[in-house]
Amino acid sequence: MSLTIGIDIGGTKVLGGVVADDGTVVTSRLRSTPATDVAAIRGVIVDLVAELRREHEVGAVGIGAAGWIDASRSTVQFAPNLAWRDEPLRELLSAHIDLPIVVENDANVATWAEFRYGAAAEADSAALFTVGTGIGGGIVIDGNLVRGAHGIAAEFGHTLAVPGGRECGCGRHGCLEQYASGNALVRFAKRAATEDPDRATALLKAADNDVDAIDGPMVTEAARGGDPVSIAAFEDIGEYLGEALADIAQLLDPDVIVIGGGVINAGDLLLEPARRRYREALAARSRIDAAVVVPARMGPMAGIVGAADLARR
Repeated sequence: MSLTIGIDIGGTKVLGGVVADDGTVVTSRLRSTPATDVAAIRGVIVDLVAELRREHEVGAVGIGAAGWIDASRSTVQFAPNLAWRDEPLRELLSAHIDLPIVVENDANVATWAEFRYGAAAEADSAALFTVGTGIGGGIVIDGNLVRGAHGIAAEFGHTLAVPGGRECGCGRHGCLEQYASGNALVRFAKRAATEDPDRATALLKAADNDVDAIDGPMVTEAARGGDPVSIAAFEDIGEYLGEALADIAQLLDPDVIVIGGGVINAGDLLLEPARRRYREALAARSRIDAAVVVPARMGPMAGIVGAADLARR
């Protein structure tokens, strides 16, 4: 059995684990992310790897990071929620870790995990949308992870949804991330609760009548309980997401489109409107097979499983 280490680095947590070649997580460890201190982040990674190696014989280390990774899978060019700017991460870690190291985008490693072991395991080609605070993406075509000439392909969250729309953190206006993400869900719900509080009684009750306190889990629970404003917020983001899914189907024609990220925990609240709009947008292809849209299966371990498997390769 071949064992490798996967490290998943987010804005608030670092999850590390030893992963077998069948995708099984043998053991895992969780640490907080010192997001503003690049040296401290490296220290957490080095310590995690050392701890895991004391327990298991491993052959390589894969690291998934939320940011733009260069084509050589070594440098974090930019990370929106971490202090990395042109950080030669692989080189710096190699001074402390005497194993092969691969650095990859977090959505790419999640995509690879779903392709190898999860919702797209029977497919030859797949696309993944990670719908969380923002929106990320990944593409596998004919069994190969598509990274692009500069290593930053599949930034689905920064494709155009609304011409001249809301300003995005990337500098563009109208990006999908501003209309179909977890942040968008909360924004739609807050606006509706402000404009029509009588339709948002359950949601406002959960927030102690403080609109500013409304968050994603509150919207999800209120929607499950039938709150019309919360349900409508999911309809809103689902419509935008469905349009984007149709664009990807037209562009790439994958076997499967997987929806992952934290918002997929809402299940059919998100999937039903997204699938409905997806089918409507592909009306001209009604006689031709198109990608099925399915929820992700790998859950919170997708990052370490995908990173570990890419390192193994």
